[in-house]
Amino acid sequence: MIVELRQYTLRPGRRDDLIDLFDAEFIESQERLGMAVLGQFRDLDRPDRFVWLRGFADMAVRRRGLQEFYSGPVWKEHGPAANATMLDSDDVLLLREIVPVPRTAGDGSPLTATIWFRDHPFDAGFTDWFAARATGAVAVLSTEYAANDFPALPVREGEHAFVWLARHDDTIEPPSRFAVTATDRLHLSPTARSALR
Repeated sequence: MIVELRQYTLRPGRRDDLIDLFDAEFIESQERLGMAVLGQFRDLDRPDRFVWLRGFADMAVRRRGLQEFYSGPVWKEHGPAANATMLDSDDVLLLREIVPVPRTAGDGSPLTATIWFRDHPFDAGFTDWFAARATGAVAVLSTEYAANDFPALPVREGEHAFVWLARHDDTIEPPSRFAVTATDRLHLSPTARSALR
């Protein structure tokens, strides 16, 4: 499955407004079009950050679903209100599942998403090293290199990312031989309607 990891920077104090609107209008309306709303989260370290995961069977399904949703009646009616809460919605990683994002709810405890970046793609050696330790992972994802064929929604390009999603603050770090250039950790609390909880 193709997965977007979307991080929105919101206007101060507007996160709950977006979550309420998202939960009421944007879950079923996207899923009816073949997209999977995999999880929505509050960033526990940044009070004006909303993070969510959206999945697609493949890139063709992504293009078709996004075209239909963003030109459809739900977005036309509620999109302006959603956009009014946002300062930036372009921090998006396009990823591919290695260990799939669970499709059933968990216990609602916080999650940690650790994102490693390198100057070149993550090879099988890196993936295998993490696969041997995947018992602690909820999901594992890596950059999808297909071209973004829906340019109205930008994604971060030219980056090589590996995402480790865990139920706790997993401090696992890859050996230096893997030449990781940057690490980002997101401490996430699932919203009430998040599928991944």
